[in-house]
Amino acid sequence: MDVINLRIAMAQINTTVGDLEGNAGKIIEYIERAKSIKADVVVFPELSVTGYPPEDLLLKADFVKGNKEYLKRIAKKTKGITAVVGFADKPALSKAEGKDNAVYNAAGILNNGKIKAVYHKIYLPNYGVFDEKRYFQSGKECPVFVINGVITGINICEDIWYYDGPPRWQAKRGGAELIINISSSPYHAGKGGIRKRMLSGRARENNCYIAYNNLVGGQDELVFDGNGFIFDKNGRLITQGKQFKEDMILADLKFSGISNRQSKIGNRQSKTPPVKVIRINGKSEIKIKPPLPETKKTKPLDKLGEIYSALVIGTRDYVRKNGFSKVVVGLSGGIDSALTAVIDVDALGKDNVIGVSMPSPFSSVGSIVDAEDLSKNLGIRFIKISISSLMDAYTTALEDIFEGLQKDTAEENIQARIRGNIVMAISNKFGWLVLTTGNKSEISTGYCTLYGDMAGGFAILKDCTKTLVYELAEYKNFVERREIINRSIMEKEPSAELKPDQRDSDTLPPYAVLDPILHAYVEEDKAIDKIMKMGYKADMVRKVIRLVDRNEYKRRQSPPGIKITPKAFGKDRRLPITNKYQV
Repeated sequence: MDVINLRIAMAQINTTVGDLEGNAGKIIEYIERAKSIKADVVVFPELSVTGYPPEDLLLKADFVKGNKEYLKRIAKKTKGITAVVGFADKPALSKAEGKDNAVYNAAGILNNGKIKAVYHKIYLPNYGVFDEKRYFQSGKECPVFVINGVITGINICEDIWYYDGPPRWQAKRGGAELIINISSSPYHAGKGGIRKRMLSGRARENNCYIAYNNLVGGQDELVFDGNGFIFDKNGRLITQGKQFKEDMILADLKFSGISNRQSKIGNRQSKTPPVKVIRINGKSEIKIKPPLPETKKTKPLDKLGEIYSALVIGTRDYVRKNGFSKVVVGLSGGIDSALTAVIDVDALGKDNVIGVSMPSPFSSVGSIVDAEDLSKNLGIRFIKISISSLMDAYTTALEDIFEGLQKDTAEENIQARIRGNIVMAISNKFGWLVLTTGNKSEISTGYCTLYGDMAGGFAILKDCTKTLVYELAEYKNFVERREIINRSIMEKEPSAELKPDQRDSDTLPPYAVLDPILHAYVEEDKAIDKIMKMGYKADMVRKVIRLVDRNEYKRRQSPPGIKITPKAFGKDRRLPITNKYQV
């Protein structure tokens, strides 16, 4: 039997939720690019027409209807090529079939101007950041598609994570030699390696090529890293997409044309959805195709490189997709605001970042100088506004009601709230987005001030512990081969500088001790006794856990921030504010 050659293009694109016209335009642009290099198939990410995740937009009938209309427009551009495009499907049913409001997470298979077939996602994730069962029904069928003579299984994201799932059914029962998976899989540190090992295994288990295309870009708290893969039948990597960048992933694949079908695939065969064959088109005429353009292989990012890239793209997309061009950040002279400003510049450019120093009588000279030096290193605009007179005004206004009482956190927090007022006033006046600078260690324990340093529109470091903040700062200086973040900032003892000689360690355990406890309790849900077995004293562990539990109300009112761990505050971890349970 003649060998079949199939040229596949995977369009790793950055979409915007709700921008049906813009997303459709980008999809059409990449279809034309795929045509120009004579690709037979071009593949787009999960829900690429709507953007991912569309959340409650899916409850709007006009939104779902609109995305299907744009899919039809896209289909008209598929003359001479097959496109696999993610969209939200609401099938039209006859009156005899009754009323059905079901919406499906779907892949449209488009060819020669028409929507030839549709696949509905079968496994719907409903954990962590995912709520797909809130919006979608599970698919009932698991077809294979004949594209250019190649039996192809098409499935969506979660479908491929199960050993006895759609890829296996499509390969072993449907005879598929190629599995295409369209995905919108959010990033967290190490996720790319996990995917790579899983996909390589799926290729070997099912004796088929695996083409996995993933979304790229930021959407609210989530970041998608792209990083698509194509594996051969032995699980060997053929090619890989860029990390955190749009890309066109290309490969020429050879097929025997012999069915991969097996009569028996295990005891659960009877429970699998029916696998039928849908012909999309016939075999292509044998044509000599131009060589694929050479692509420069890039070395995979290490852990810190991944995280830093995620923070940059997450910041850029949140700012840009929400219509802002400039951001303002309070510069205290500390490590958190320094790293935030550095990420801002990499994301948006130095001309779009404004640093504001707001010294009080408790601000050290070193901190004021460090903030100014950082601004010079970055080349950003620097504004200094003293808050001393505003503190005096508050003291005068409150002296009667506070008479006879010792100064405490009330007076300290007034300073933070004055600063919050100033940056928000600047934001309102000039239309600049305020980026907060708090880290996960502070947000976990409530070592932050509501309507003060928590005031703002986006929290870049929300999922980064203090120890990770230092690691990322060192990483950035190393990559740049110079001290963008001054050594004086790196080496000073952390302090909020809200009273004389204040240190974070006056209130919290040292961060080298605190952060592992937080990781165990927040991200791993470990019980107190298991955390103590890690070598930490009972009183300290109980204190940290008490701080975390008592400050859920603060976290609920904090701005969104970029998820870079398997369990971030927000959708990943949803605890009641009013809560009497104690560990």
